[in-house]
Amino acid sequence: YKVTTKPRPGAEVAPNLLNQNFNPPGPDQVWTSDITYLKTGEGWMYLASIMDLYSRRIVGWYADKRMTSDLVCRALMKAYNLRNPPNGLVVHTDRGSQYTGKRFQTLLKSYGMRSSMGDVGACWDNAAMERFWGSLKHEWLLYAPHPTRAGMKQDVADYIRYYNLDRGHTSNGGI
Repeated sequence: YKVTTKPRPGAEVAPNLLNQNFNPPGPDQVWTSDITYLKTGEGWMYLASIMDLYSRRIVGWYADKRMTSDLVCRALMKAYNLRNPPNGLVVHTDRGSQYTGKRFQTLLKSYGMRSSMGDVGACWDNAAMERFWGSLKHEWLLYAPHPTRAGMKQDVADYIRYYNLDRGHTSNGGI
């Protein structure tokens, strides 16, 4: 596995507005995003997801064979188009170059969103997303081979549907 959280030298880093407060009072006030990588028979597939911290639902995601700013921007666009959130929504991420880059930051501003970033090497600053990755990999993907990226994408889509609609979340009373 590889280190994936590397800011570009000189990149502007947003303050940590979340400060490990993972329980906002309502939906579409705080979203969190991260990237993970999944192994297939065709090579790595990178998955960017966006979670609403209130409901713990995945509100946007995108998968690709390359980990670029396009990956996170497409996930954000999907979330924005699905939810149409109010101005001022906080999007909390790590300091990876995909999130500190101009393209993602410009997209956030165009949507009226505020950027928040955790500390370097502090995975607990994005604990809800890290928990989702663990659930995805250990509840769903661990038990079947994935020879193709297309098959992996379908499995990810199936799990997200299950995760959002059927799986209870103890953090919000089982909703």
